[in-house]
Amino acid sequence: MPSADELNGLILRIARDRDRQAYGRLYRHFAPRVTAFLRKSGLAPNVAEELTQETMLSIWRKASYFDPARAGASTWIFTIARNLRIDHFRRSRVVEVTESEMPEESDPAPSGESMLLTSEREARVRTAMTALSDEQATVLRLSFFSEKAHSEIASELGIPLGTVKSRVRLALGRLRALLEGET
Repeated sequence: MPSADELNGLILRIARDRDRQAYGRLYRHFAPRVTAFLRKSGLAPNVAEELTQETMLSIWRKASYFDPARAGASTWIFTIARNLRIDHFRRSRVVEVTESEMPEESDPAPSGESMLLTSEREARVRTAMTALSDEQATVLRLSFFSEKAHSEIASELGIPLGTVKSRVRLALGRLRALLEGET
C-alpha cells in the first residue's frame, strides 16, 4: 500500500506531467476503494461503478486543483466521490414542488464558508489523530481511509479481531473527546 506522501506525489505528477503511469497506479489503488465506499452508501453496483469512473476521470481532469497542504490524496479523492454521490441522489430524487413551495434562491454549490469549515474540520481531525497511539491511528486509517474490514486489518497486522475492534472503539472515543474539547 503506497504511503500518503506517495499518493500525493502521484496526483502532483498527474497535474504537472499528465503522467499516465502515475494515474494507473492511483487508479489501481483507489478505484476498488471508491467503489466499496459508494456501495456502502447504498448505491446499486452499476451506479457505484459509474460514479467510480466519474471520480477517477475527475482526478485526471482536476489534478491541478489538488493541494496537499489542504487535504491528503485520500481525503481529496473521497470528497470528489462523495460529491458525485450527492449529485446523483439530487438528480435521481423526484419531488413534486408547487411554485409557492419553491425556495427563492437555490444554490446547490457549496459556499466558500462551508468549504472552509470542512477544511478546518479535516485539519482538526488530522491534528487529533496525532494524539492517538500508533496502534490506534493505524487501525483507524486502515478501517476508515482504506475502508478495510476489521477482519482484513486483523490478518494484515497479525493481531486478533477483538483487538482491532477494541482499538477502533477506543480511538474513536479518544478522537471524540479531543474534538469535543476543542469546541
